[in-house]
Amino acid sequence: MRAIWKGAVSFGLVNVPVRLYSATENHDLSFHQVRRSDGSRIKYKRVAQADGEEVPYKEIAKAYETEDGKTVILTDEDMASLPSRSSKEIAVESFVPIDQIDPILYDKAYYIEPDAMGAKAYGLLREALRESERVAVVTVSLRSRMTMAVLRVVEGVIVLQTLLWPDEVRDSARLDHLDDVSEPKKAEIAMARMLVESMAGDFEPAGHVDDFKEAVEAMVRQKIEGGDVTESPDREEEADSGEVVDLLAALQRSVDRAKKGRGEAAAPSQDDADDVDEPEEKPAPKRAAAKKTAAKAAPARKTATKRTSATKKAAEKKAG
Repeated sequence: MRAIWKGAVSFGLVNVPVRLYSATENHDLSFHQVRRSDGSRIKYKRVAQADGEEVPYKEIAKAYETEDGKTVILTDEDMASLPSRSSKEIAVESFVPIDQIDPILYDKAYYIEPDAMGAKAYGLLREALRESERVAVVTVSLRSRMTMAVLRVVEGVIVLQTLLWPDEVRDSARLDHLDDVSEPKKAEIAMARMLVESMAGDFEPAGHVDDFKEAVEAMVRQKIEGGDVTESPDREEEADSGEVVDLLAALQRSVDRAKKGRGEAAAPSQDDADDVDEPEEKPAPKRAAAKKTAAKAAPARKTATKRTSATKKAAEKKAG
């Protein structure tokens, strides 16, 4: 996994150098909209609501709409003047019982891993959280915004779980039909209790599967195996159009064309590049190749030296 944040956890006078990793990933399926006849992708233009005219990106500004419907346009200068925090510290403010935090406040989860120098202090904090049966309430700056979070231990790993601000939780009093709920009778409560007991069990998340996702993937595989695949006509057009849909893909096509013109092999695709765990080690083969080329070129320089020496001797002989 790739760390998304580097900093330190501070509690009291102890600092623990750590790295943050996203603990979850979203497997939601995304479908593209295409023209049914040939699979060409549907594009959307940015148009102004007032007159339907297309708006260039450079003319698009940020705006804030108030509750009464007023629009306030914010300039780049306005945005630059807003508070921006980039602290690299997870500051522990207090240790509180976990049952005091309503689960509705929990938001994004991150794994915390210690740097080599912070392993001992990391173990100390982890054990303190375990023994106290409490969570650490902290503040942390992620993506230039300060937020509340808690530190808790999950299967031997300290997890940072960001919290929603209290005003981000909607007021349940705004629901319309709670007043229509009546008190159940004692016999109904007893029957409901029996039903709960008959269905009691332990939570086993591994037993739950996303059957919709699996069904879609199975259907796609079946269509591919049956040859029911549409080659979109957009691929060649994207290369010739002025709009750059994927910068890396466009650069790779440019490199491939240049190498083809020189009679060299094309560059590896981005998909192949993504399979490499350590991108920084890619240049190694190029250095090896460079040495090999240099080794081959060495004899040529040696031959040139011999020819120059022979030519010099011939000239001296003629002069004598």
